Amino acid sequence: MDSLGAADILAHIQRRKADGVAPASINRELALLSAAINHWNREHDANLPNPTRGRKLREPQGCVRWITRAEAAQLIRAAEQARQAPYLASLNALALHTGMRREELLGLEWPRVDLSNGLIYLEAVHTKAAARRGVGLNAIARDAILAFARYRVEHCPAVRWVVCRRDGSRVRSIAMAFNNACARAGISDFHFDDLRHTCAAWLVQAGVPLPQVRDVLAHSTITMTERYAHLAPENVRQPVQVLVEFEEDTSRSGHVANIADRARSVELTLTH
Repeated sequence: MDSLGAADILAHIQRRKADGVAPASINRELALLSAAINHWNREHDANLPNPTRGRKLREPQGCVRWITRAEAAQLIRAAEQARQAPYLASLNALALHTGMRREELLGLEWPRVDLSNGLIYLEAVHTKAAARRGVGLNAIARDAILAFARYRVEHCPAVRWVVCRRDGSRVRSIAMAFNNACARAGISDFHFDDLRHTCAAWLVQAGVPLPQVRDVLAHSTITMTERYAHLAPENVRQPVQVLVEFEEDTSRSGHVANIADRARSVELTLTH
């Protein structure tokens, strides 16, 4: 480790590129090595060199896949036909209207659902960022929760999982049922996690400020939320209207100046 240098890191990067590994994956490998070196130095009062510093690769901006409200309605109707997954339609609606992650939804327990206050409570152990947070429930999300409650009363009244099978067992995978619903709805290249992106897209398009969208999605930084900024065209369309107003003011000023020039010209003609 003492002999590990920049040349070794660069050689590793080139090898991984030759293997066809994406820059994001290479960066995660470098981050793991960097974290290990920093941990050793901190815990053992050591001074190992960390040649990964400054070696992070530029990552291309990822594509944000989302669907329209009409497509979402088609998807939910298609999900209602999933006989082996009767919970799928309500799950889709809850994801679309809360922005919760798949594991947060599949691991949701009834004691953390507060319908009286319109909230879902997530403890640090339940979230990706390991941070406690509350999730708001709008009318559609509330209806989805009530649908789960009716299902629970009918099939498994003692179960603690919100999303469960008829025998009360926890649902751990929904990929096949979701993909089949997408196929029936005619929606391609779409995954369950894209429901979260769709929630963000709808919020931004509705004019919700990015900091509030960040809070809904529980992003660790506003930078993660800014990838949806382009979905709010008014943010860039409205400011440039100032240029038109300025141009109109300038034109009016020029028009007044032209009138004054013509008036002077007429005056000189009359005096002669």
